[in-house]
Amino acid sequence: MTIATQLLTLDEFLKLPETKPAAEFVNGKIIQKPMPQGEHSLLQGKLCETINQQAREAAVAMAFPELRCTFGNQSVIPDVAVFRWQRIPRQPSGRIANRFRLPPDWSIEILSPEQSQSRVLSNLLHCAQHGTELGWLVDPDEETVLIIWPDQRVQFLEGEAQLPVIEGIELSLTVAQLFGWLIL
Repeated sequence: MTIATQLLTLDEFLKLPETKPAAEFVNGKIIQKPMPQGEHSLLQGKLCETINQQAREAAVAMAFPELRCTFGNQSVIPDVAVFRWQRIPRQPSGRIANRFRLPPDWSIEILSPEQSQSRVLSNLLHCAQHGTELGWLVDPDEETVLIIWPDQRVQFLEGEAQLPVIEGIELSLTVAQLFGWLIL
């Protein structure tokens, strides 16, 4: 849902107070993300937990839920943003920085029922244009995952297809296993 009628600059957008649900800045427009629902929330949490169990402990990468990433004159909030350990912005003290002004290495979006697939795919393609190594567009209704590669090639996966991950993360997960997490 677009919530601004006048065009803003990125700097003007970043000075606005945060909203709930969060809003993204895409092509000069403010677009509010939908409030996550059950399936979306469960997949998002389980993906962060699973990636971090393997990658964070080994200081390879870290998965962040709903992290604002500002780059390429846009400010997007992937459902899961994965950054390689050495690329995580830090303060001089070594503490993590609050602002991430770079694209994630791996961007994961989980489609909500009221979300436009083309809008979310556009965000993933924007990430790929600016250096993101891997994008996933997870569609719970169809039980499919679109993979977005750095050259903006898109791959369709379903069923027992193995999901690709960024190099260095030892994670073996099929599309069916991913959606199996939805069964409690």
